[in-house]
Amino acid sequence: MSNIIYKGYYFKVEPLQPAVEILIAELGYAGFESFVETEEGVTAYIQKEEWNQNILEDIQILNSDEFDITYTHEDIEQTNWNAEWEKNFNPIVVDDVCAVRAPFHEKFDTEYDIVIEPKMSFGTGHHETTHMMIQHILQNDFKDKSVLDMGCGTAVLAILAEMKGAKPIDAIDIDNWCYLNSLENVERNNCKHISVYEGEASLLKDKNYDIIIANINRNILLQDIATYAKCLNTNGSLFLSGFYEEDIPLIEKECNAHNLQHTKTLKRNNWVALHFKN
Repeated sequence: MSNIIYKGYYFKVEPLQPAVEILIAELGYAGFESFVETEEGVTAYIQKEEWNQNILEDIQILNSDEFDITYTHEDIEQTNWNAEWEKNFNPIVVDDVCAVRAPFHEKFDTEYDIVIEPKMSFGTGHHETTHMMIQHILQNDFKDKSVLDMGCGTAVLAILAEMKGAKPIDAIDIDNWCYLNSLENVERNNCKHISVYEGEASLLKDKNYDIIIANINRNILLQDIATYAKCLNTNGSLFLSGFYEEDIPLIEKECNAHNLQHTKTLKRNNWVALHFKN
């Protein structure tokens, strides 16, 4: 991994909202894997081997008359990533109960204190979807529940699940860097019940969970909801995020087809996080 180079795109966006959310979603579909929201817009990263000169061709918002979006880009060596995060990663506190911070931040006086070295992984709690998934976990009983964190990113949700008493926990991500970063963060937070795997939904064969957390994107969720439903124990909970409010009907339809009923919605800007039960 030491020689991997990323492309960093620095977008200036006016006005910021809802353009930044739309831009992040479109960039995610195009293959960008990590984002940092800034005062001027957003910084997005993609592995150079996944990049091509026409990568932004299908990013429709760049052609919108409603927003003024400019950008520059550069190669970023992985060894520079810690310095990038120290400049951009600020700690957050969710509902005065859960803090998510980097090792170089001072500890918060909160019930849950999660230390994340995010590097190139998505899921620091800053993005609306991660923030809402943290809220869902805080609001529900995880004591002695078996949990799957699908598309775990930094494993922040799996870590919080263990802090709330869940065990055992599987954390899965298709991206190698997320896998490695999740291993680091699990160890950093002294977690004993989390197993981290690199892969996708095919790993779930013959697996069963009381709770499944999936913060990915709409298309992957629609593809994998049937698999999640098969893996969910009776009276289980499925938490889904990574999509917009207007996507709810599509997600609901697919979940209902697999006997999953929508019980709660959290909204943050135009993003949503849904709770389903079987």
